[in-house]
Amino acid sequence: MALRWGIAGAGKISNDFVTAVKLLPKKDHEVVAVAARSLESAKTFASRLNIKNAYEGYESLAKCPEIDIVYIGTLNPQHFEIARLMLENNKNVLCEKPLCMNFKETKTIIDLAKKKNLFFMEAVWSRCFPAYTALKEYINSGALGEIYQIYADFGFQISEVPRLNTNELGGGTVLDLGIYVLQFSQMIYGDYPKKIVAVGHLNDDGVDTSMSCIMTYPDSGTATVSTHSKVELTNEAIIVGTKGIARIPNFWCPTRLQLGDGTWKEFPLPKAGGFNFTNSAGLMYEAEECRQCIKNGLKESSKITHEESLNLAKLEDTIRKQIGVRYKQDD
Repeated sequence: MALRWGIAGAGKISNDFVTAVKLLPKKDHEVVAVAARSLESAKTFASRLNIKNAYEGYESLAKCPEIDIVYIGTLNPQHFEIARLMLENNKNVLCEKPLCMNFKETKTIIDLAKKKNLFFMEAVWSRCFPAYTALKEYINSGALGEIYQIYADFGFQISEVPRLNTNELGGGTVLDLGIYVLQFSQMIYGDYPKKIVAVGHLNDDGVDTSMSCIMTYPDSGTATVSTHSKVELTNEAIIVGTKGIARIPNFWCPTRLQLGDGTWKEFPLPKAGGFNFTNSAGLMYEAEECRQCIKNGLKESSKITHEESLNLAKLEDTIRKQIGVRYKQDD
């Protein structure tokens, strides 16, 4: 039986998620409903993507008996309340990153998911790409030797995008872009940093337009990560070991990986249209990860565990505090 999806939010990322899900076999996945703050937006979205049910507001989505799991693709500040509504109505949840606005909200919602005994996953889609699986296998084989340095940066000219530059909308590069560089260093080192030193620039609304951070880990590991909303960075991750250097272009949604000996491994995506963002067809990987977890009775994914989501939220809080970004949810 197909996993039946409900979609919370009718924006660009929700469009890309649904379009990616439709690349998967119909016997495995079905999108049955979408909800948005306005009925008109929901109906337009449903008509464009051939979804049979459209709802105004999220209460109807939460109570729809045809839905097994809800994908939350709304703005950052709305994640917590919508996720709580879905969990309280016994819906499994895949919620876009950042999961919540801070550690406090993240812990509250994960605790609720555990109490309700439901599957809950932060949509760190990067972790579900085949290139990440291949990278982890390569590192675990010892081919890079001992890893002592990671570099990762992520930046685009997007400082004029309202959701990025407005405090009330949960803007700033730490939450929007930073989670990608942070999850990467966390995945490679598999431990929480011993020390975190971050600097950045803020706009007039008190959100960061750039961030640079150095983290030191147990066993002498170091990660140097940066984000920016005013310039395009290299958008590459580099792993430096005693036996070689691995590189991952477009590391947040990679389709290729350079091994320590200089050879490349390729992981092509299906050719398809209708997407807004780079390599969005890869969103199908996290949708299938949800199906496999639920099919096997799991309440969290081994690719991005609840503990990792909590650690990422803690990292984001620490970095924001050091560079001076504060949201009303922090009060």
